Amino acid sequence: MAELSNQLMALTVLAYLAAMVCYAAEYAFGRSSHIGRAATRELVGAGGPPIKQPAPAPVEKSRWVGRSAVVLNLIGLALHLGTTVSRGIAAERMPWGNMYEYILSATLVGSAVWAGVLIRKPAVRHLGLFVSLVLVVLLGAAALVAYTPVGPLVPALNSYWFIFHVSTIIISSGIFLLGAVPAAMFLIKDGWDSGKRSFPYTLGHRVGDAGSLERLTFRLHAFAFPLFTFGALIAGPLWAEASWGRYWGWDPKEVWAFISWIVYAAYLHARATPSVKRTTATWIAIIGFVTMLMNLFGVNLFFEGLHSYA
Repeated sequence: MAELSNQLMALTVLAYLAAMVCYAAEYAFGRSSHIGRAATRELVGAGGPPIKQPAPAPVEKSRWVGRSAVVLNLIGLALHLGTTVSRGIAAERMPWGNMYEYILSATLVGSAVWAGVLIRKPAVRHLGLFVSLVLVVLLGAAALVAYTPVGPLVPALNSYWFIFHVSTIIISSGIFLLGAVPAAMFLIKDGWDSGKRSFPYTLGHRVGDAGSLERLTFRLHAFAFPLFTFGALIAGPLWAEASWGRYWGWDPKEVWAFISWIVYAAYLHARATPSVKRTTATWIAIIGFVTMLMNLFGVNLFFEGLHSYA
């Protein structure tokens, strides 16, 4: 099962990569988001009735490419689920015991939530290029930098708190990961609408309505924050007290988790404050995602602490 998980992992990355290519093709050749035309446009002849003219062929083809991207994305999600489940079966435990498995599970959550967003809001399909890019980069980093052979849990993790603490952190991290995509694209789209034409604002030419992107950003973060609060500030300290006899010990992982919590709390507070610009609040959300990456990669790779087993 461990070998099957590794093979499915490779197929997962390939499926997401193929989806990313198709998303990119639709993004490059599809209809610009700011042009609110229907698939056909009416031309009024001299004294005659309106004439329906079909949309250009490249636009229609780009739609089929976009639909293919969604199919490949869902195939990647199924393979991703198979990778994670087979890893857990091989280890005979929940697949959350190290950095590799954490990334595998958190990106699975992000991909699953993205599939749900696609079903509810097909108009945001253009974000698929950037979601799949993030998935490919993180899974590639997991395979190249963080891969760990299947093994039993370290003794410190053999606790019922393992399920409560790690599961909520993984779910919230996956949603925060996804929420960073519309946050970044909102800032880019807002810059494009403000007249900025340098990179990366040129990417905003084909991005959807800025308001919709900002609202999606807020909803994802508002959903994930209570889960992260429970996992990081309640279940984590309670487990630490049961295992190490103290609720807080200034361990690098604890410190950076608290920093992330403060930043995301600041984002939600800024978002709820009318006097704070939406762009300012969204920048705080981006900073929060950076702190999450620091906690995931920087702390695990460069710091020593009680969480070094990750």
